[in-house]
Amino acid sequence: MKAVVTGSAGFIGSHLVEALLARGYRVTGIDRQSRPDRPGYRHAVLDVADDPSRTGLAALVSGAQIVFHLAARPGVRGIGPVLREMRRRDNVIATRSLLSVTPKAIPVVAVSSSSVYGGSRDGFPSREDDPLLPRGGYARSKAEMERVCGMYRARGGGIAVVRPFTVAGEGQRPDMAFSSWLGALRRGDPIRILGSRDRSRDITDIRDAVEGLIRAGERQVNETVNLGTGVTHRLIDLVQALMDVYGRETDVVVRPSLSEEVDVTLADTTRCAQLLGFVPRTDLHTLLARQIGAAASAPAMVAT
Repeated sequence: MKAVVTGSAGFIGSHLVEALLARGYRVTGIDRQSRPDRPGYRHAVLDVADDPSRTGLAALVSGAQIVFHLAARPGVRGIGPVLREMRRRDNVIATRSLLSVTPKAIPVVAVSSSSVYGGSRDGFPSREDDPLLPRGGYARSKAEMERVCGMYRARGGGIAVVRPFTVAGEGQRPDMAFSSWLGALRRGDPIRILGSRDRSRDITDIRDAVEGLIRAGERQVNETVNLGTGVTHRLIDLVQALMDVYGRETDVVVRPSLSEEVDVTLADTTRCAQLLGFVPRTDLHTLLARQIGAAASAPAMVAT
């Protein structure tokens, strides 16, 4: 089978490419960053949002059996008109551009974010049919991206909108919590927690995140689905787990958080189990050991 992966040089995208190749797919990767071609893999350097005629993009998508759309402007933090426009361009316009050239017979898997919920409400897991209450520019751009996907579905296209909950593992972006905390540990600096030690997150292993995306494509899911474990962990417990696995202690300091930082994320996994046939299960210590080992041997991937 042939798959197209946009954002193929990013954190999740690069892992997805490897998993697809391991399953015998022929993969075309699309990214602004260059990567070498290799057996089974063809890489195209292209900005999905900046292909005025869209002929190049259309040619790359042509003949695919599944399209995975991960190209995006990541990161929940940051404000200002320049970043707002960059998010709109990379998260909304890029999605509209890709879907405009994708034949409706080809299943599409579009990666959104759990941030569209605005956090878990009163401790209850976030369900896919909950009203969206995005906080911050990144979350709002992902909610708008989902509206673009909804219009594509209404016109007869088959598209799975997947909402991952905090993905961690080898190559995690340097701006994300575990990578940032690990960097502090390696330097002997204090670890910063934003807002409160008791804020909590549903953590998804990168391997399960990739498995969920592939299943969404192969099963031709045509709905929105959470990709999380249904278990939430306090930030202070995550920090302690990291220090335990690393074998070093350091001070922990609490700093004020921005308004886009929600208190709790927690996935309702009912639809994930029904549509994807599994629910992610994250073994924190094993996950962190892998991430620490990868960071020790190579620099973390940069955000695209």
